[in-house]
Amino acid sequence: MRYDMPLFRPPSEGDNLIIQATLGCSYNHCSFCSMYRSKQYRPRPLAEIFAEIDEASAVWPDAHRVFLADGDALVLPTEQLEAIAGRLAQALPRLQRISAYATPIALLRKSPEDLARLKAKRLSLIYLGIESGSAEVLRRIAKGASPDGIAEAIGRARGAGMKISATVILGVGGRRLAEDHATATAALVNRAPPHYLSTLQLMVRPEAADDFLGRWDGRFDAQDDVGILSEQRMLLDRLDPVAPVIFRSNHASNCLPLAGTLPKDRLRLLAEVDRAIAGSRHLRPDWMRGL
Repeated sequence: MRYDMPLFRPPSEGDNLIIQATLGCSYNHCSFCSMYRSKQYRPRPLAEIFAEIDEASAVWPDAHRVFLADGDALVLPTEQLEAIAGRLAQALPRLQRISAYATPIALLRKSPEDLARLKAKRLSLIYLGIESGSAEVLRRIAKGASPDGIAEAIGRARGAGMKISATVILGVGGRRLAEDHATATAALVNRAPPHYLSTLQLMVRPEAADDFLGRWDGRFDAQDDVGILSEQRMLLDRLDPVAPVIFRSNHASNCLPLAGTLPKDRLRLLAEVDRAIAGSRHLRPDWMRGL
């Protein structure tokens, strides 16, 4: 496969076939994100994608899960996504699941009928960056979505039978908005629960730093690990989703790996965070952390 680099994918897609349906991210304005700053967004022609699928199937005919890159493949017209999914099913007899990143904007542009059509074509898992449930934090990071819009996007995908794997960024509100960030994020997840929820820890690469800090008027106070753990605790303490949520904080950016199902495991997870705050549980060393 000849990928247009850089190439990003969720950690859970590491063993699956990756097909670049688009290059870059159609939105690409989130101030904290540097993933696609070196790329100009463009959808790839179907002929190119089909040729790549055929090439991949010749090398890996037993592939059964496919991730559509780059940053926001769901922005493509529904008919084009259906055509890609159809070609994948034709080329890969064992195909079980297609997944993709999506922005809240892209999800909201799809009607419930559009999403149901895509689910019928096995596009059944969406990776969505919630980042925060705080309207003020979302504004500061230029997410391009409101808490209500994100909740509607999650509900629309769930209504179509799709699974949602969502991420929240600890520390993205700094010290000043930490409580608002944790409280509002929990409220959003409680009313619109994804199937999977992961926390990441804020890491802003140099190429995004000026954009990110400029939106805080020079007053962003970054959280240290103790602040991050306190924020994680506030979030977990308030999470009581109306449907079970598989929770993880095992991304390499996190100072404290956690795993459980909410709300069932909330007390255990809180106890683990408390031990870390008290210093009786070791944190991941700095040299092992990254994006």
